Amino acid sequence: MKVLKLENISASYGNIEALRNISLEIPAGSIITLLGANGAGKSTTLKVISGVVKPTLGKLIYQEEELTGKSPDQIVKIRVIQCPENRQVFPQLTVLENLQIGSYTRRDRTAVKEDLQKVLAMFPRLKERLAQFAGTLSGGEQQMLAIGRALMAAPKVLLLDEPSLGLAPIIVKEIFEIIRNINQTGTSILLVEQNANLALSVADYAYILENGRVALAGKASELKKDHRVRELYLGVTS
Repeated sequence: MKVLKLENISASYGNIEALRNISLEIPAGSIITLLGANGAGKSTTLKVISGVVKPTLGKLIYQEEELTGKSPDQIVKIRVIQCPENRQVFPQLTVLENLQIGSYTRRDRTAVKEDLQKVLAMFPRLKERLAQFAGTLSGGEQQMLAIGRALMAAPKVLLLDEPSLGLAPIIVKEIFEIIRNINQTGTSILLVEQNANLALSVADYAYILENGRVALAGKASELKKDHRVRELYLGVTS
């Protein structure tokens, strides 16, 4: 079952065409990764899905319902949730307040309380720092907070934009274990990630963007062996 589909999507920033006729699918319960160089259109793809950037052409379909043109708050309400690049926590709010903001569209307060406990069990360091201002956390802790805040919206599809950016390798390993765990609970994930090796290791399927187009697509395990991918994205020359 396909939870989310992009059909022939194009998008522009003024006269600059960022996406050119791209199509991709996110099956239920899967991890899909988007790879590509800076400026290839990865983050724009996430912004189109979350309603921040309006496509100039094409359709966005979620569970057979067309979402094209819907506002970001409408997208959030159907539980397609983006965890943005560079974390973007609210630095002058506490950890708890940041997490509570993630659930602002929900009315099921009992379920929200239960989800808070699940998030804190997933991120024990956040539990220790609930009253601490988010701006005083380390980069890794802020990334955990950003993911936790997204989980408080009870996502059916989670959009992750560069979750390993700027983090130490040991923290990156921890974050990716958490991503696997989130997926195992049934949440579909679209992952934009600079670390192609890690992304292909965790994903079921991958799309590689070049200049706003899908240049290559396939099972992640197969693309990891593809000589073009190995040379361009994994740093392997033989």
